[in-house]
Amino acid sequence: MWTHFEPVHAVTYFHPRARAAYEAVGLRGFWRGYFAGRAAPLGAIGAAPVVAAFFAFAPGTVGRALPAVWSLVSPEEALRARLTGAVQALAELTYELPEQHLVEAAGLLETAAGAAGHGGRVLSAANAALPAAEYPLARLWQAATVLREHRGDGHFAALVAADLDPVETLAWKVATGMHEAQLLGRGWSEQQRRAADDRLAARGWLTPGGEPTERGRAAFRAVEDATDAAALRPWRVLGAERAARLRELLEPIARAAHLVIPSGNPVGLPALPA
Repeated sequence: MWTHFEPVHAVTYFHPRARAAYEAVGLRGFWRGYFAGRAAPLGAIGAAPVVAAFFAFAPGTVGRALPAVWSLVSPEEALRARLTGAVQALAELTYELPEQHLVEAAGLLETAAGAAGHGGRVLSAANAALPAAEYPLARLWQAATVLREHRGDGHFAALVAADLDPVETLAWKVATGMHEAQLLGRGWSEQQRRAADDRLAARGWLTPGGEPTERGRAAFRAVEDATDAAALRPWRVLGAERAARLRELLEPIARAAHLVIPSGNPVGLPALPA
């Protein structure tokens, strides 16, 4: 299900209309829009809680955007820009789909999002508390956003339980195929990456040459399994039949979204099978 609802959310990072909506309210540059839009459900928050909640970013990267962006826009303005850009992006990508298709998909995705528990999940709770959207594409995007932050919150908890810090997590993903630019792009230095490699090697996850070991692969599979288990409640409530129907409805929307999502995207989102 993640591979089908995550692309719906991810247009907010990759579609030109989403960037233009942030720029229209004075948020020039990708990172200002990113941090303002994603953090806005939490209010006019400073850098430290966002470093913790977003997990993967170096404190300096977050600190260059927050709290300074709140002198440019209010959280409410950032939220309006975020939703406007996402809806415009999805409208461009799904214009050939009948409205009833979008209405049904939004309704099922909202049911799943409404079943997600938010205890210990700061980002999903903040997004779930936003006012309900009115139009089908806005409802669809908002529900997808709650579900992706719900899954992300659970993933970060699994990483913490596995005693992995952000740099170690990204270094592991680079060692298993993620492009190194995605680590450096989050603000961590090459020196920090090498130190993380050394720590992973000391744990037996990497060889001295930086290759993943079977012990490391098994340990990270356990993290992914814990992430999946923590994300299951919405789909148990929705049930197999409605989940299958939702997957069918999301398929053309997700494929359209992939037209603007780069193959080496920092979300780690794989392309849908042909």
